[in-house]
Amino acid sequence: MARRGLAVSGFKPVAAGTSLIGGTYVNDDVRLLREASSTTVTDAEVGPFQFGTACAPHIAAALEGRAIDRGALMAAGRAALARSDFVVAEGVGGFCVPLGPDWDSSHIACGLGLPVILVVGLRLGCLNHALLTAEAIKARHLPLAGWIANTIDPGMAFLEQNLSTLRHELDERQQVPCLGVVPWLDDPRPESVAAHLDDAALRSAFGLPERVAPVMTLNI
Repeated sequence: MARRGLAVSGFKPVAAGTSLIGGTYVNDDVRLLREASSTTVTDAEVGPFQFGTACAPHIAAALEGRAIDRGALMAAGRAALARSDFVVAEGVGGFCVPLGPDWDSSHIACGLGLPVILVVGLRLGCLNHALLTAEAIKARHLPLAGWIANTIDPGMAFLEQNLSTLRHELDERQQVPCLGVVPWLDDPRPESVAAHLDDAALRSAFGLPERVAPVMTLNI
């Protein structure tokens, strides 16, 4: 999206697990999303709720005596949408992760009206995980824009057969297009990952312009 000259921002509503980067404690995913954004955004704008301990977010919040404020989080999401052509919001630990006593991460997508891309980590159990998550997304009347296969276990047995099953179940039976297959990468920088996404499928799913804007440069 950035290479097409679009104003695109990363957004990580809730992030658990921070490390010291440049003298500031910040979540690694938040920093990567900020650096990949073509808009000028701060770590706090990309990740409005960051917690130190890498665990379930409501537990991480409780350890710090804090709460994940639903209103503040949604306001941050609306601000991100207002300043960008596109916002890429990364979930946390799955689609229905508890964030408080009466709400979970699916409410973020519902509240902001976001189409969902399902990223399937290729490992044992991924078929059940992917199909149940697809059902949960559709049950909330959210558009499932597509799915991406992510090779997180390069030694996975029967990887190609699992991938073929996912294509059958999602592409053919549910008409959810595959937007890319990402292999195991020793250096998973954003530009390296982007090279394995299906450009035509992304254009179709999100109405992206076909040609790259010639004056746009992006350092990520």
